[in-house]
Amino acid sequence: MEKVIKITNLRDNQTDFAYWSNKSFSERLAAIELLRQNYFSLIKDVQPRLQRVCTITHKA
Repeated sequence: MEKVIKITNLRDNQTDFAYWSNKSFSERLAAIELLRQNYFSLIKDVQPRLQRVCTITHKA
């Protein structure tokens, strides 16, 4: 394998915001899920679940 180096002008690069704003909601959600799964595979002490949240509401 050879190392590939690409030199570009910073003004020509698309920003992350512009890139992700052009993606659909389902594509963005799939990318987040992929990042979440990768994180859980690297960190062994973290359980892959949502945190528990308790909300107390009062009826008036």
